[in-house]
Amino acid sequence: MKKNSKTLRTLTALAVIVVVFVGFLTNLGIGTISAPGFWDISVLCPLGALGTMLASKMMVPRAVISLVIMVLLIVVFARAFCGWICPVPLVQKLRDVFSKPDKSKKQAAEAKAKASDKGANLAPLTDEEKAALAGGCEKDAKGLAGCASCAKKRGDAVDARHFVLGGALLSTFAFGFPVFCLVCPIGLTFATILLLVNLFGQGDVTWSLIVVPALLAAEVIFFRKWCHKLCPLSAFMSLIAKLNRTFKPTIDNAKCLETSQGKKCGACGRACGEGIDPRHPELSEAAWSECTKCRSCVDACPASAISMPLIAKKGKPVSLVENEK
Repeated sequence: MKKNSKTLRTLTALAVIVVVFVGFLTNLGIGTISAPGFWDISVLCPLGALGTMLASKMMVPRAVISLVIMVLLIVVFARAFCGWICPVPLVQKLRDVFSKPDKSKKQAAEAKAKASDKGANLAPLTDEEKAALAGGCEKDAKGLAGCASCAKKRGDAVDARHFVLGGALLSTFAFGFPVFCLVCPIGLTFATILLLVNLFGQGDVTWSLIVVPALLAAEVIFFRKWCHKLCPLSAFMSLIAKLNRTFKPTIDNAKCLETSQGKKCGACGRACGEGIDPRHPELSEAAWSECTKCRSCVDACPASAISMPLIAKKGKPVSLVENEK
């Protein structure tokens, strides 16, 4: 059976947009993913909740409840919102439609995929690689724990997103309204949808119909690394996601080509859009708190050695295959 988590993620995000669109058309009052709910009962996104209290300079019950709910969801699902619900990746796909495909990268990816198919034509691990695999920073033999040497990865150390997060909150406190919400691509996406609904449904024509989509297009075109470099929401979620212990990629060492057959692979690390290498956490560009639960590593593994259980069970220590007899 072909693994298609990528397609499922796209369909899920599209379904959310369709539901919001229908909500606008029928005036159901379900809000958007920035403030989902039903009529007078709704919750705010974590930044919106914090911004509401900072702007008003007082504790707002609805904002406090919203923040608690969102924090609990992040603790359980980490940054799954980014991988499965956020509309920004969909908008970025529209940008890619109008850009020329890089054939060299596509061919290289296809070549790697063929080479990784069921371990065919994979070179054996060197002694140095075996030593690194056996003595890396995997404390629980499943690639779920880091070490002190990994502390400077994106998500563990302060990066540009955290400065944007701090600036967004500070400006909200100073100016008395959520400044970042004016340029948030998530909000701009749904604002564009609402403007289009009003245009075709009521003939409502305003300057916002030009300004809002233009801002969204500018962010998508000029800030290609928005999610990784600028998004304050992802920064906030990665901070809370350090507490996450569920749905983490878990490697079955009995199936993994590197530990069971001593062959080079790395397919899971190459597949991760966040730069996390489940097999070799010490080589990752990002910390586990950046995981979006996208299942790309699960789909990419040629040996079907990766799963994402609710709670990972303790496994046996990593044991490489014996050297050729």
